[in-house]
Amino acid sequence: MGLNMEWLRTFKAIYEQGSLTGAAQVLFISQPGVSLHLNSLEAYTGYKLFDRLAKKMVPTERGKVIYNFIEEPLLKLENAEQLFHKSTKTDRATISIGMCFETFQFTLEKHISSLPFNIIIKFGLYPEMIQDLDKGLLDLIITPQKGEQRNLEFKPFSKERLVLIAGKKTNIKPLTALLKAGTAAAEEIENWLKEQIWYSTAADTEHLKRFWQQNFKHHLEFKPNYIVPNLCSIIRCLSDGEGFSVVPDFLCSQEIAAGHIKLAWQGFQVIENTLYFGSRKKTMYAEEIKRIEDIFREQLAAG
Repeated sequence: MGLNMEWLRTFKAIYEQGSLTGAAQVLFISQPGVSLHLNSLEAYTGYKLFDRLAKKMVPTERGKVIYNFIEEPLLKLENAEQLFHKSTKTDRATISIGMCFETFQFTLEKHISSLPFNIIIKFGLYPEMIQDLDKGLLDLIITPQKGEQRNLEFKPFSKERLVLIAGKKTNIKPLTALLKAGTAAAEEIENWLKEQIWYSTAADTEHLKRFWQQNFKHHLEFKPNYIVPNLCSIIRCLSDGEGFSVVPDFLCSQEIAAGHIKLAWQGFQVIENTLYFGSRKKTMYAEEIKRIEDIFREQLAAG
């Protein structure tokens, strides 16, 4: 693996700001992202570059050498980038959008190349997206959570239902038989499901936890067998395979219709999230935002 330029940018920001938090703020990335870049650079160089003290990062001698070596080249590169952007400046607007990876892949990804404006997509946690929207770092977010900030508005546009899905080769006949007894068989259903193969993601097990709590009235008591990068990975793994997972229905409706995976159960009670478009009440990108919103409505209606 070669040297990544972003590691050097992050290293420079830590050096100049004196903390991971300060570097994260000037780079507009998360603090864990800053730590990841630094750890990667230290692993690449084979040297410790900072002494980590309470709320302060003190460069080591090796760190000082690297900083003195890269400071001027990076400054020249940044100046070149600014000049390049000025020389190629057009009338195309640029809007920043926050959403989860799966939502982007399912709805917007295929339309990106046809849009008459520039798009910057940011993936992350919903509370962080709401804060970034409030700060002006994002122009639009797609979220199941709402904020209370006065200058923000959240418009409901769709609902997602959490469903239990199974791989095509999974034998769900025992589950189907138990479900005929309804809530009277809740304990048997739970015990049977505990013995099955489960998929989840590293970033988010909330869907599974919520589904379990809602249907069996207590917390999840086991860990999934397979942890994969995202919900789309789960669906691909289950296609023509075995196992269970809990995912939003809009992400798997096409695969269920095609017979690649099975809709195993919607729960004793339907669990739904309302999806919102979040934006600032005053924005200069109203036309572009409406274009994105229309794509989402059309895509989810067709899904």
